[in-house]
Amino acid sequence: MIAGLGKAIPRLVIALALALPLLPAPREAPARLQSAAPTRVTRQEPVRDSARPDGPRRLGRIEEISVEETLAPVPVKQITKGLDRFLAGRPGPVTAMVEDLATGRVYRYRSGERMITASSAKVQILMALLARTPWKKLQAEVRRDAELMIRYSDNHAADRLWLRIGGAPGFTEAGRKFGLKHTQGVPGDCLDLYCWGITRTSANDQIRLMKALVSGKSPLRAKDRDQVLSLMGQVVDGQDWGVSAAACPGDRVMLKNGWLKRVSTERWAMISVGLIRGDGRDYAVAVLTEGSTDVGYGIDTVEGVITKIMRDFRRCSA
Repeated sequence: MIAGLGKAIPRLVIALALALPLLPAPREAPARLQSAAPTRVTRQEPVRDSARPDGPRRLGRIEEISVEETLAPVPVKQITKGLDRFLAGRPGPVTAMVEDLATGRVYRYRSGERMITASSAKVQILMALLARTPWKKLQAEVRRDAELMIRYSDNHAADRLWLRIGGAPGFTEAGRKFGLKHTQGVPGDCLDLYCWGITRTSANDQIRLMKALVSGKSPLRAKDRDQVLSLMGQVVDGQDWGVSAAACPGDRVMLKNGWLKRVSTERWAMISVGLIRGDGRDYAVAVLTEGSTDVGYGIDTVEGVITKIMRDFRRCSA
């Protein structure tokens, strides 16, 4: 049985996948500090009434303005040292990445690791579905499955949509459209065995997927991207941990988490991916972990990693 993903019928493909030992990741090149440089940032701000330049800003009108500001470099070595200390007494591998999508400032931690997606794969399932059929053309029961899958992490709804996108081939094909390089669907007859949950991925690929939800160059139409983000922003209480731990007051958070217990080790894989929208910017965040002794411990690990990285990207206003 795969705990956290519901009752499963034993099949060879799943047994092999869950029993596979975790392979050591290739050694990364030494981290280098990014240099400070003027960066052009696009923000949305209210505009003053041209007839009353000294009057209050009109909140009804919004325009995008470009401003140039010098940003501090991402303290890569400092963040890495802090994460190494935090994770030293915690079991299992961890990989993480944060990118400020307005400036391109980025931090990667152990980017060579490849880990399972668990229920975070449900975002890619929905994006694969919408790449085939716009939301407005989906039948009511399919829309309902999409809502159940993202907001409530319903596995049976995910199974139905998995079949609708063509299973592993459709999942992998969609991933390529979104620029994913390390994420391929698990082939085989996997209904009720949650093949999507044991898909291996990288933090880099999860960031690429999040970027495809906010980029005008995305294969998805703007309205379909908004629909995915809307569902990710309404995840039910109890499943909204992870990325949200690093949000500032007033931020909007869109996320999808995953949790799965490996049969071979009886340890948990805990994953959180999503976007933090605040201070005029989007931050794409991905943390993947394995080896936690229980769900609560895994959540603490994920949130500890996220908050330690994000505090070096920005400070919340007092």
